Amino acid sequence: MKKYRKKSSSLLGKLKGCSCFPEKHGLPSGRQSHKSEDYGLPSGRQSHKSEDYGLPSGRQSHRAQGSNAEKAREYAFLLLKFRLRSEKELAQRLRQKGFSEEICLQTVKFLKEREFIDDRVFARRWIAGRLKRPFGLRRIRQELLQKGLDREIIAQAFSGAKEDYDEPVVVRHLAAERLLRLKGVEPVKARQRIYAYLMRRGFSPDLINNEINRLFS
Repeated sequence: MKKYRKKSSSLLGKLKGCSCFPEKHGLPSGRQSHKSEDYGLPSGRQSHKSEDYGLPSGRQSHRAQGSNAEKAREYAFLLLKFRLRSEKELAQRLRQKGFSEEICLQTVKFLKEREFIDDRVFARRWIAGRLKRPFGLRRIRQELLQKGLDREIIAQAFSGAKEDYDEPVVVRHLAAERLLRLKGVEPVKARQRIYAYLMRRGFSPDLINNEINRLFS
């Protein structure tokens, strides 16, 4: 029995000294080989945690998206508190604030479905407010196009507004009022200033020329 133990220990010693023995090369033993942590790799349990690599988990990404959607709605309501906005105008302001395209579209859809924004209502209100100043129909139409409104919606809104708005009469009144302020100014310069003033207010060149010719005739 003693001879057998002596032989086995001697054999083990020879194996450890052998180049094929895994520990000779700094490799893990059979038990250690199952520990992936020794190679700097996550274990089986750890490999399912995407947070370890700096990536958001599914739950975290949904929370972040939900938080951004709430912030976008709050900002949209803040803008609408001051005045109505068109769909395009509101989406542009959200983009300028740094919200993603998806969040912008979702917010506009949310507000539209609940009738917080409506391009038809916006067009009627915008026209009514600009006519009171008063501005020309030409300028108001261009403003609505820039705000992204459909031409059909603009035409429908103007059809009702024109009934109570006589643009030639408005131009005549504004031109006469401006001429009173230009007493003592040479007729040529007075004509030029009245023309420029009415153009800035958005009236058509033909309408302005007709009125100026009548004034200075």
